[in-house]
Amino acid sequence: MAKLPIILVIDDNLQVLAAIERDLRGEFRNDYRILKASSAKQALDFLQQLKLKKEIVALLLSDQRMPEMEGVDFLELALKIFPETKTVLLTAYADTQAAINAINKVSLDYYLIKPWDPPEEKLFPILRDLLNDWQVNYKPEFTGIKVIGFQWSPKSHEIKDFLAGNLVPYQWFESDNEEAQPLLNASHTTKAELPIVIFEDGSSLKDPSLSQIATKIGLGVAPSQALYDVVIIGAGPSGLAASVYGASEGLKTLLIERRAPGGQAGTSSRIENYLGFPAGVTGAELTKRAITQASRFGTEFLTPREVKTIVADGNYKIIELSEGKKINARAIVITTGVSYRILEVPGMHKLNGAGIYYGAASTEAIYCKDCPIYIVGGGNSAGQAAMYLSKYASEVHIIIRGTSLAASMSSYLIDQITSSPNIKVNPFTEVTEVHGDNQLEKVSVYNSVQDSVSIVPAKALFVFIGAKPSTDWLDGSVIKDKKGFIVTGRDLIKHDEFAKSWKVAREPYLLETSIPGIFASGDVRSGAMARVASAVGEGSMAIKFVHEYLAES
Repeated sequence: MAKLPIILVIDDNLQVLAAIERDLRGEFRNDYRILKASSAKQALDFLQQLKLKKEIVALLLSDQRMPEMEGVDFLELALKIFPETKTVLLTAYADTQAAINAINKVSLDYYLIKPWDPPEEKLFPILRDLLNDWQVNYKPEFTGIKVIGFQWSPKSHEIKDFLAGNLVPYQWFESDNEEAQPLLNASHTTKAELPIVIFEDGSSLKDPSLSQIATKIGLGVAPSQALYDVVIIGAGPSGLAASVYGASEGLKTLLIERRAPGGQAGTSSRIENYLGFPAGVTGAELTKRAITQASRFGTEFLTPREVKTIVADGNYKIIELSEGKKINARAIVITTGVSYRILEVPGMHKLNGAGIYYGAASTEAIYCKDCPIYIVGGGNSAGQAAMYLSKYASEVHIIIRGTSLAASMSSYLIDQITSSPNIKVNPFTEVTEVHGDNQLEKVSVYNSVQDSVSIVPAKALFVFIGAKPSTDWLDGSVIKDKKGFIVTGRDLIKHDEFAKSWKVAREPYLLETSIPGIFASGDVRSGAMARVASAVGEGSMAIKFVHEYLAES
């Protein structure tokens, strides 16, 4: 039986130490071992011993004022031993500024002010959230899904990206890895049949479709109801917010996602300007929390499923999926968001998924270790990816056509990039061609000031150019602007075709499309602000209007 992860508490006040140990044991003893130390030195000795024994420390809860070493200094040393551990500083009110400073000094996850009574309100929820975040990246001895394939295979990348996007743990093996051979022999698999997905029960799927994998691992692939109060199409931040509010307010709610929840935000390595997360939060962590919340309220998920058409039939809406299945709904919220535009240069299509990636592609970051990579784009997503990939790559080159990043990137990201020695911003440049037979090897970069082209080595190219609305599938069923974004609310009145299609004796609601009862929120909506917080806000607002629509129909 595997050993439980450890929570270590440090405080030189023995009464406080005993009290917090008692509270933690009462709440967390089934999932974690609670250890204590009465000094920083004793705690550091504990950590060294635990490291040698290959134990796992999930959380450190340290007092700030200790005689031989302050809590912040202790945590700085402790993180060198267990760098992935969550950290909490226990402070008096007078030490609040020291705790705030620790957020920058040691990436402190949280600080608590004494006393923490009642612990059910002021201690347990905070620690539970931190431990849930820690569990996202915690990798115990692996017993789950194994994927074997070729590193530079687009199909292998698609499977890894799908599993990661749906927060399904898996272990990856390249086909020539020694550990892969017994698995290939046991499953009677040749290299021509790769990639293969081997499940915990020993069964396997050779060269599978994403739908086959989804069915096998228990993702929702078929609706369970004949009629839903609201169907949400797209599981980015806006769709997830709508599903939380819809289900929590008693609506029979279905959420359909064509690939994986989280949208573009879900692939972000660090979102640092989202309210309530002073140390930042990864897109995966934020997505996991939202899915858990929506599921708790009763949202039904359908993934990976793609919507083909929507047809309004009186007060009902008929949604047809790409495989022909039809779903009936009383109201619909479209939250399909945007996708990155395709970089149309020679060689791109051939190498897509084999060194060319759209978005952060965090599943491939480890394979860029000690190699040069290129990022095309100057927005926040590109900046977040650059910071994340700089941990692995020897050099990260950001390619932008303009003078600087200031026009399109938040200042906090620009500051971080400027202070990162292995990130270089290349102004007045663009990629004109990519080279390689089976994987990316080189990139042609044109400099408009020098009017010259350089062919440079590159392990990977990550593309973040522009936002294209994911609305091609609507095919004229709702009014869109010239760029393809869905028009909503009073903005519809400006369009000539609106008067011909709108047959209701009221103006459309704020987020309502040209079809009554069909709403749009988040980045897919014309005029929306491309921020996670605004997408979440619009998703929750959409449910308010769904209620009003259902009340009148």
